[in-house]
Amino acid sequence: MAVAGAGSSVGKNLLQFMKFVGQLKRVPRTGWVYRKVEKPESVSDHMYRMAVMAMITEDKKLNKDRCIKLALVHDMAECIVGDIAPADNISKEEKHRREKEAMNYLSNMLPDEMKKEVYELWEEYEHQSSAEAKFVKELDQCEMILQALEYEELEKRPGRLQDFYDSTAGKFKHPEIIQLASAIYEERASNIALQGSSSQL
Repeated sequence: MAVAGAGSSVGKNLLQFMKFVGQLKRVPRTGWVYRKVEKPESVSDHMYRMAVMAMITEDKKLNKDRCIKLALVHDMAECIVGDIAPADNISKEEKHRREKEAMNYLSNMLPDEMKKEVYELWEEYEHQSSAEAKFVKELDQCEMILQALEYEELEKRPGRLQDFYDSTAGKFKHPEIIQLASAIYEERASNIALQGSSSQL
């Protein structure tokens, strides 16, 4: 009976963890909300595409599996603290404190080995302490401008979300991300030029 009870406790903890993580599907990305984007993406939408971006990297010097895990964990604390944006005027130190507390709470629902892995992945990303963490940080910013491009195209208002592009200026170092970002910039410039020419007709 003791074993069954232990199993039941593990199952309940895992269920609780999954319910918390599931809330990320319902946490909208604050930056888009503040810019009044219709139907803004959720945090989990953002993390999913980042994980796909990590999966398709061709950089053999990076541990691809670790990059995917970092992408899936880096915003996990937001299921408790929400998506804190620069416009919220909360210091980086306070944001880190809140998220650290949330990650401690979340990871404690997991079995010991997994608890350690999840928390350490989050810390690795926060402190940018590996090549993989630095790469995933660039993915985070590149995915954001890709999403900005898509929103501008959906709204047929090219150029509207310029501040998101400005916030990433000069931050891309990895060749693959520079390549993707260049394609994003080119398509956006084309969209803005087309809008300008059609408005003159």
